[in-house]
Amino acid sequence: MMQGKKGLIVGVANEHSIAWGCAQAVHQAGGELALTYLNEKARPYVEPLATSIHAPVFMPLDVTNPAQAEALFAEIKQCWGRLDFLLHAVAFAPKADLHGRFTDSSGEGFSTAMDISCHSLVRLAKAAEPLMTEGGSILTMSYYGSEKVVPGYGMMGPVKAALEASVRYLAAELAPRGIRVNALSPGPIKTRAASGLAHFDALVQKATDEAPLHQVTTIEEVGNAAAFLLSNNARHVLGQVIYVDGGYNIMG
Repeated sequence: MMQGKKGLIVGVANEHSIAWGCAQAVHQAGGELALTYLNEKARPYVEPLATSIHAPVFMPLDVTNPAQAEALFAEIKQCWGRLDFLLHAVAFAPKADLHGRFTDSSGEGFSTAMDISCHSLVRLAKAAEPLMTEGGSILTMSYYGSEKVVPGYGMMGPVKAALEASVRYLAAELAPRGIRVNALSPGPIKTRAASGLAHFDALVQKATDEAPLHQVTTIEEVGNAAAFLLSNNARHVLGQVIYVDGGYNIMG
């Protein structure tokens, strides 16, 4: 399904990351991958994963650092000459703002969360566009808290809502170049990022109890959906938010 495709995955933190589940699925489907790591502290957790899938490009990327992004895409151009897909799985909010009421959130904290979790997708899409000479696919990760109020999700709800709106605008603007933009919205998964949410275990239990499948979503299931959306099999799917949550989102 992904044979001959070359793409970049941003957001792998360790083997439990949703981004890693996606990387595994794409690799197994025949895709060749470039991976990034946040900083030197994260590198020992990500480098063995990059090695296991024979990633020809493995570089640092803090999405707030323009020089690192420029170097990354220059290396991809040098290595492959093109880019077929991009997966963005990056989100962050300062803990003090994330754990408090949204009403009490600071302007600085909200700006930081929006920049890293939302506008970084726009910047990466802009950098990828010139390399997607034969069209391509861009995918990001959202969550149900963008649509409904989820206790404990706080500031990230409005931020993810902005991310989903950005997906639609990017999809409309990039479609003439054959570039599709979509989002996946997985159910709650126990990742390092999710551990920062208050009452996360209760979110997982609620989703498991109320979803029609009554099963916890896994990174493998999200990865399979990602591989489909990044492939040519989904060439007429764009601007969508696709739920991978066992049906939890359809329940009243």
